[in-house]
Amino acid sequence: MALTTALLNSASLRGRCCRHNFLHPLIGPLLSDSMSKLYSSYRRPGSQPEKKRSWKNVDLSFKKSFEVLKTQLSLLKEESKEYLIGPGGRPLNEYLLEQTKVVWEFRSQEDLNKWVISSDVEIGGKSEVYLKLGRNNQAALLYGTLNTEVPRDGETKYSGYCSMRAKPLVGSFARRKYYDWSNFNSLYLRVRGDGRPWMVNIYTDPYFSHQKDDLYNYFMFTRGGPYWEEIKIPFSKFFLSSRGRVQDSQHPIWLDKASFLRALVICTLGFTIGDKVDGPFQLEIDFIGLLNDRAHTEEFAYELYEKNPKV
Repeated sequence: MALTTALLNSASLRGRCCRHNFLHPLIGPLLSDSMSKLYSSYRRPGSQPEKKRSWKNVDLSFKKSFEVLKTQLSLLKEESKEYLIGPGGRPLNEYLLEQTKVVWEFRSQEDLNKWVISSDVEIGGKSEVYLKLGRNNQAALLYGTLNTEVPRDGETKYSGYCSMRAKPLVGSFARRKYYDWSNFNSLYLRVRGDGRPWMVNIYTDPYFSHQKDDLYNYFMFTRGGPYWEEIKIPFSKFFLSSRGRVQDSQHPIWLDKASFLRALVICTLGFTIGDKVDGPFQLEIDFIGLLNDRAHTEEFAYELYEKNPKV
C-alpha cells in the first residue's frame, strides 16, 4: 500500500511538472521564482516554515502575459512568412544556387551576445577567458589565460581548457530550431590567432539521452603573426567523439534539419583551446560561414566499420 501511494504521488508530481513545462514559453517569466518555491520542499535547517500559502506567492500579471503572447505570436507570424517564401526565407532558386553563406559575423555587442564563454573554472580550475569586440568593431576577440593546474578535490584528473560556443536557435514559444547546412560541404572561417591550435566543435541535439555528450570535432591550426587567414574545413573531416574520447563507430554529420528521428541535427558550433600549455592566448574571428566547394567530392574521411559482418 505504501509503495502504491508513493508511485501515485510521484506520477502526480511529474504530471504537474510537465504541465509547467508546457506553459513555460508563455508564462515562464512570470512564474519562475514562485513555481520553484511551489515545487521545492527543501527548507534550510533551523528556519521557520512559511506561514503564507505557496499559491499566494504567484505574481500573475495578465498585462505581462498578453505582452509575452503578443511577442510570441509576432515571431510565429514572421516564421510562417519565411516558410511560405522558401527555405530560410529565400526563394527556392536562390537557395539552390547559393554557394556561400555567412552564419555568424561580429560587428556589434548584439552579435557577441549570441555566444557564451566557459572555462575550467566550472570544475574548480584557474583558467580565464574573455570575449569582446576587436579593433574598430570588426571582429570578435577571444582571449584569456590557460592554466592546467588540477583542482585539489581528489576527483578531477585533468584541467586547463577554455571555450566559446554559440547559443542554440530558439523559435516562437521557445521551440527549438536547427541549422540546415545540407546545401554546403565546408565550414569557412576568417581568423587571426597566435599560433596555438584550437578545436572546432559542432554540437548536435540528440534524440537519445546516451548521445547527449556527442560532438563532431576537427582541429584548426593558427599560424600567428599580424595577417588574417582564411580556413576551410570540409564537413567530411569532422570526427565523432564523446566526453573527449574518439569513438570507434564513426559516421558523417547529417547536415539537414530533418535527419532520421532528429538523431543528430546540428544545434550549434563552438571553439575550444586545451593544448596543455600554460599562458595567454587570443583568437580574433571576423566571420564564420559556409561554402559549397564543388571540387571537394569526399563524403567521409574515415573508415566505416561494419558491425557484425557476414562471414
